[in-house]
Amino acid sequence: MRRPLLVSGLLTAVLVTLAACSDGSDQAGKGAPGGPPGGPPGGMQLPVEAVTLAPRTLAGGLQTVGSLRADESVVMRPEVSGRIERIHFTEGGRVAAGQPLFTLDASMARASLNEAQANLENSRRAATRAGQLSNEKLIAQADYDRARAAFGVDQARAASARTALEKMTLRAPFSGQVGLRNVSIGEVVSAGQELVTLVRMDPIEVDFSVPENVLAQLRNGQAIQVTVDAFPGDVFGGKVVAIDPVIDPASRSAKLRAQIPNPDARLRPGQFAQLRLDTGTGSADALLVPEQALMQDGDTRFVYTIVDGKAKRAPIKTGTRVPGFVQVTEGLKAGDVVITAGQAKPMMRDGVPVKPLPTQPSDSAGAAPAATARPAAPAAG
Repeated sequence: MRRPLLVSGLLTAVLVTLAACSDGSDQAGKGAPGGPPGGPPGGMQLPVEAVTLAPRTLAGGLQTVGSLRADESVVMRPEVSGRIERIHFTEGGRVAAGQPLFTLDASMARASLNEAQANLENSRRAATRAGQLSNEKLIAQADYDRARAAFGVDQARAASARTALEKMTLRAPFSGQVGLRNVSIGEVVSAGQELVTLVRMDPIEVDFSVPENVLAQLRNGQAIQVTVDAFPGDVFGGKVVAIDPVIDPASRSAKLRAQIPNPDARLRPGQFAQLRLDTGTGSADALLVPEQALMQDGDTRFVYTIVDGKAKRAPIKTGTRVPGFVQVTEGLKAGDVVITAGQAKPMMRDGVPVKPLPTQPSDSAGAAPAATARPAAPAAG
């Protein structure tokens, strides 16, 4: 009798446990009160960072970056093979146009020229005698023609020998500064071998690119200001000298070249340069929003503002881009509070309660930097 009672007790305990679990599951399924899916829990505010827009002075101009290049640059190479007999310059020094740089052993070339000149003198005399005899009808006209032809051939050979001798001396094609030589006296060099680089750095040039949508603001002769990291605080002035007529289909930008006076050779080819082009398109009451505030949905650019403690999506149109900021031409007004951080969270949407976090006050006074000449990258959506 004790075994049936024990089994009955165990069954009762199992049933009670299952009932308790079922009741707990039902309570869990009901859940706590909350907001709509994707949003913050009911009654909670989404923490964000925001700034209040105020009019700022937007300096007229475009800012971009470029690379300095020499006005003229050439690698000196011999046209003929030979042994270097003399080097006429100091590495890193300045040379004048036409100044000798290298002299190759010219003994063979000089001997060839002497031989050619001797043959030329002989054929000149023969042609002169043949001319006199022809005038006296003592030789046929054909003999005189052959003598003149031989004289012409020797003239050409002498000129060729003279040119070969001249090629044994390499001269600077323009005034400039030489770099570090790659050869020494006594070394045998071959035709086309690199010997030294010659550059002209006054004026120096800078190549840069701008997006196609600002091409209407650019022209030849436009003033440009350049700064380099090597001379902080110094500004070098120049002007645009060429605009490439072809737009790069990959970057949708055009290449430009400007010249900068560089009499003291402070600027060097290859340096990274920051440029500002004067376009005269400034504004005294521009509205600028931080770049990180921008969102994009297809072709629509927008920001989130805070209205009555809730996020409000505001489609905008943008204008000039400056370092860290973008000008808003439509969709916002002074005094609007724009969310700058937190707007990309998955739960953010129109009408979500938000709570601005304490931030440092934005710099709303003074002039904003000049416009940056680069395409506006789509913000994270």
